[in-house]
Amino acid sequence: MTKAPRHRPERLATLIQETLAEALTTQVKDPRVGFITITGVQVTPEGAHARVRVSVMGTAEEKASAMEGLESARGFLRTHLARTLSLRTTPQLHFDLDRGLEHAARIDEILHELKRDETSS
Repeated sequence: MTKAPRHRPERLATLIQETLAEALTTQVKDPRVGFITITGVQVTPEGAHARVRVSVMGTAEEKASAMEGLESARGFLRTHLARTLSLRTTPQLHFDLDRGLEHAARIDEILHELKRDETSS
């Protein structure tokens, strides 16, 4: 019996990210998921679980609503993955809100304010 390549979870994560992003834009009709960007996917070594990081622009209420929309679409998205990728085991999907872009935007805003304060002094 041969071992699977060590980088298989990373390749699978990339395929899952691309497939989910395509499904969210073309097949999921729930308006709550309209402004979601998938920022990354991590798959467990055995491929049973996939942690999907998503970024949502908007207010706290819009973010909560988008996460509810994703939870509602979880079964559909998993079935879509199974049909599209023909995997022996289709991973359970777990969605996490990625606040990285939000933090980066806030840091950028602070830096601009500091620069503006320096030039006005």
